[in-house]
Amino acid sequence: MIDMTVVELSRWQFAATAMYHFIFVPLTLGLSMLMAIMESVYVMTGREIWRKATIFWGTLFGVNFAMGVATGIVMEFQFGMNWSYYSHYVGDVFGAPLAIEGLMAFFLEATFVGLFFFGWDRMSKVSHLVVTWLVALGTNLSALWILIANGWMQNPVGSKFNPDTMRMEVTDFMAVLFNSVAQAKFVHTVSAGYVCGAVFIFAISAFYLARGKHVEIAKRSMVVAASFGLAGALSVVVLGDESGYVATEHQKMKIAALEASYHTEEAPAPWTVIAIPGEDGGEPDFSIQVPWVGGLITTRSLDEELEGIEELTAHAQVRIRSGMIAYDALQAIRADGTDQAARATFDEHWADLGYGLLLKKYREDVGNATDEEIAMAAEDTVPDVWPLFWTFRIMMGLGFFFIAFFAFWFWKASTGKLDSNKNLLWLSFFLLPTPWIAIEAGWFIAEFGRQPWVVEGVLPTFYAASGLNFWDLVISLSFFTLLYTVLFVIMIMLMVKIVKAGPKDFAFVDSPDADDFVVAALPATPATKELGS
Repeated sequence: MIDMTVVELSRWQFAATAMYHFIFVPLTLGLSMLMAIMESVYVMTGREIWRKATIFWGTLFGVNFAMGVATGIVMEFQFGMNWSYYSHYVGDVFGAPLAIEGLMAFFLEATFVGLFFFGWDRMSKVSHLVVTWLVALGTNLSALWILIANGWMQNPVGSKFNPDTMRMEVTDFMAVLFNSVAQAKFVHTVSAGYVCGAVFIFAISAFYLARGKHVEIAKRSMVVAASFGLAGALSVVVLGDESGYVATEHQKMKIAALEASYHTEEAPAPWTVIAIPGEDGGEPDFSIQVPWVGGLITTRSLDEELEGIEELTAHAQVRIRSGMIAYDALQAIRADGTDQAARATFDEHWADLGYGLLLKKYREDVGNATDEEIAMAAEDTVPDVWPLFWTFRIMMGLGFFFIAFFAFWFWKASTGKLDSNKNLLWLSFFLLPTPWIAIEAGWFIAEFGRQPWVVEGVLPTFYAASGLNFWDLVISLSFFTLLYTVLFVIMIMLMVKIVKAGPKDFAFVDSPDADDFVVAALPATPATKELGS
């Protein structure tokens, strides 16, 4: 039988490393684009202050990029260590986008990052600008291929289970590549990264402006961040709507959980603003709803109903029974590969095999499952509703807040009054953590909302874990938690040191002491010395 404690510890370990890694990914996306924009202004105007700004924000980008690479590598190893059966079962499909990401995106990004830092006085302005845009392109391509892989986990198109190899195999790579879920996730996630980068630059620039330091760079950075951030925030909301619509088509249970919709809502479905769960933690006792909005958001219509949890659970029972037939046919094929009747039966029911595997949590011989066990397995298809319900509203609320925030500051920038109110500048600085709250909430919704599946409808999470023992996981989880905490503290200290030093101090010194390691990172050239003057 499945040891659920081992499964839960494996999930905690992957969640901890994934969500920690995802602290750095959106900032890398946002800063790379903003650096490219600022350097483009430098090349077009020839004004040295824009080069100085690009170098300063690029230094912070470099610290963040290094941490992202270090933490991302650990995640790759976990597929083989903690989730070995997952790697065996779907590796032929999932591994292809990851391999392409490494070859096409990561190597491109990593190579040109080096040229960005060390090529300022060794390349022409235009050549270096091309390098910077290639860094930005590499970060976006990296996100694309990762999200194609993740999108397949949410909507496993273009593949089929092969009973002879006992693996999922690609049948249509173009379907995997142009998966509607993957494309929607990509544009939504990348836009969120742009907002994160814009808030980061704006908050630090507001800090400088409030203190009256580095005023010229701060004002110019705030104008770029406000403009780019407003466009990014509008994109996040619009593309988030598209992501929700796609999920309604392919992940109905996730949408029902996000809306705490326990029963099918007649068209046009309302949207629940807030709700309070009942005494048993289930169906809400009290809720505030806005008529029609739920139907417009999820189905983009006024005549389609929004299916509820109870009805979807009943449908899951039907699919579980079909999966039992597929499982029995698979056993017959394994016993006799020439059994054409079994192959025909399997071909008819293979799409529900994953639902049949849900019964492995309760018994080994899936084909003999009782009605009670089938009902329990169907209930397992319901994710934990209330964490998803409230997390979604936090993410959505912050999304609309960012539109208002950047619209306000875009107006202030257009009127030349960025520094007219120091209290607003300090407030903007203290809002620095908010994009990460929204982004981590979104990642939680995407992954936690897919449970109990590691691949939607194909492979249950508990069935994908490696056969590790309890203490292996406790020790490794404790080690990673401690290591990542130490690394995070070091990164924060380093970034604080860079911010305190400020743009004007980033010139090479001939005899740097131990405290000037950030300053000494730039090459000793007349141009960099001039930057510090």
